[in-house]
Amino acid sequence: MERTRVWLVDDNDGFRDSTAWLLETAGFEVLAHASGREFLDAYAAQRHGAVEECLISDIRMPQMSGLQLQEELLRRGSTLPIVFVTAHGDVPLAVEAMRKGASNFLEKPFGDETLVEAIRAALASARNRGEGAVNSQALARLSPRERQVLDLVVASKPNKIIADILGISIKTVELHRANMMNKLGVRSLPELMKVALGHG
Repeated sequence: MERTRVWLVDDNDGFRDSTAWLLETAGFEVLAHASGREFLDAYAAQRHGAVEECLISDIRMPQMSGLQLQEELLRRGSTLPIVFVTAHGDVPLAVEAMRKGASNFLEKPFGDETLVEAIRAALASARNRGEGAVNSQALARLSPRERQVLDLVVASKPNKIIADILGISIKTVELHRANMMNKLGVRSLPELMKVALGHG
């Protein structure tokens, strides 16, 4: 079985080196780049499909920002799951990235296991999209808004962040979560995650 390939894009040499080492220790194949342009050139030259892949990118970088990189990948029709890492002040940018389909965003500094789990969740979500959900009938009962809330719950976002991303109140988020769990026939967050990721 091939290892999972993680593309890492960050202009901070120290962060890039330490994160690459962490992910290699966790068993991932890591290809690290200092800029979005450098990554795009390397990504275009690689064969894809035979290996699961994920991109970790900083949001704020010179020349090409993380959002611009995301837009370029979307323009090329790429379905590469993206986990953004951000400084505290970049949260509004990260919210915009989530609206455009990013898998997750993590605020620096974050724990090692937090990053590894975010990668695994992004890959599981991408796998589920690619293969078609095992629980597609149950999921089809959700309204579009409930589906959006579900995706953000799976990305480990708290209700306040979900409310900010979707532009709704926390009370409305709680209502959507309750309706969603009722429709899916689950009573706990772990059960919900299993259904959402196609393992239920």
